[in-house]
Amino acid sequence: MSSNEDFDLPTGPVEETVEDAWNDDTDWDAVAEEWADEIGAEVDGVEILPTVAIVGRPNVGKSTLVNRIIGRREAVVEDVPGVTRDRVSYEALWNGRTFMVQDTGGWEQDAKGMHRSIAQQAEIAMGTADLIVLVCDGNVGITSADETVAKSLRRSDTPVILAVNKVDSEKAELQSAEFWGLGLDQPYAISAAHGRGTADLLDEILRQLPSKARMREATNAPRRVALVGKPNVGKSSLLNKLTGEERSVVDNVAGTTVDPVDSFVELGGKTWRFVDTAGLRRKVNQAYGHEYYASLRTRGAIEAAEVVVLLLDASEPITEQDLRVISMVADAGRALVIAFNKWDLVDEDRRYDLDKEIDRELSKILTWAYRVNISATTGRALAKLVPAMEGALDSWDKRIPTGPLNTWMSEVVAATPPPMRGGKLPRIRFCTQATTRPPTFVFFSTGFLEAGYRRFLERRLRETFGFDGSPVRVNVRVKERRQRK
Repeated sequence: MSSNEDFDLPTGPVEETVEDAWNDDTDWDAVAEEWADEIGAEVDGVEILPTVAIVGRPNVGKSTLVNRIIGRREAVVEDVPGVTRDRVSYEALWNGRTFMVQDTGGWEQDAKGMHRSIAQQAEIAMGTADLIVLVCDGNVGITSADETVAKSLRRSDTPVILAVNKVDSEKAELQSAEFWGLGLDQPYAISAAHGRGTADLLDEILRQLPSKARMREATNAPRRVALVGKPNVGKSSLLNKLTGEERSVVDNVAGTTVDPVDSFVELGGKTWRFVDTAGLRRKVNQAYGHEYYASLRTRGAIEAAEVVVLLLDASEPITEQDLRVISMVADAGRALVIAFNKWDLVDEDRRYDLDKEIDRELSKILTWAYRVNISATTGRALAKLVPAMEGALDSWDKRIPTGPLNTWMSEVVAATPPPMRGGKLPRIRFCTQATTRPPTFVFFSTGFLEAGYRRFLERRLRETFGFDGSPVRVNVRVKERRQRK
């Protein structure tokens, strides 16, 4: 009897050829389900952690609580309502358990304009989180907005914990008992600024937080776009042109933008959230003061984005710093559009040759990014930017069914087998797409696959299924097949 408990798919005897190993009748979805645990164990960095959403009215101390939970000052805190606008996620660790904490903008009923967009982001967080922490202000007491959001949360299937913030004394803690009236079970009296009561709150979060993140449903949230590039390349000018107003300060002096600037922009019938970032210096350790923190926030903006628009100056050659930014975006697993700005300054006779030179230069380092030639000042070819971003995001979100993927793999491996190692030919037995954003594929093999062959598989995946604008990750799980007893 053959043993198929370890790495043996139901494809015949051990001596079978590559051509014999596959047939159209294989139930690949069932096989993928059978190997789900193995797939999850292989893919590094794509584990989906459970998420805790911190919600509440403006200026109740949500970002302060987020900083307290994650143990560092990441979320921007200021004693002014409305500083936080979008959902921003951070990784947190408490008592040996890791989870995501999502900071949100203040939720307001009957909000208008940008405040309504902020409130919508908070509502999306409430609908997609695994646990919700509603933060109220103990100094103010229960407000009508608190009652409205509590009423909505009581109907939710998601666990809810009530945190009453700004409780700095035992007397204030007694006064916070009125929050039992919200009907959300025990209110946890805390002081996020001083840490009072936050350990008990975190213990309760871990007690109620599911061990695994639930499957997220697609939302209609604005797609997040980060504008990055060297200083003075035209990022703020592009944002101003897209919005039709002077939202970002523009100056010929490099380094005008320091903090990431968020803007909700209507383009192509959709709402996009653009983040104008500070220009990245050659190295973070070469910056100092506010420039150092600006560089860190720009990296954070790339991590928080879904698609990155990298602006390059068409009148200058591609530099080492540009290549470093491209590598940063690829490592972060974000969709990418490269926009060559100031194209209007290039002589018309020179444009054709320059276009070919750029293609040759990029082909040496990156073949998958979308590329557009634009002018942020005149608006030249900006209409091409939205289709490029949409195409990149479509690739980033794309999932290939297991059946067609393995049919493709059997044909590719039959035509071009992997190189031999130690006198043995590795046999790729099965492949599946483990996740999207970015598309990540796991190949189960009986032997190690060389880096060159993994790049070959990535290239063929792109040629067959089309992943323009998105990085593609190829993981290999090596497991020897048991011989027949």
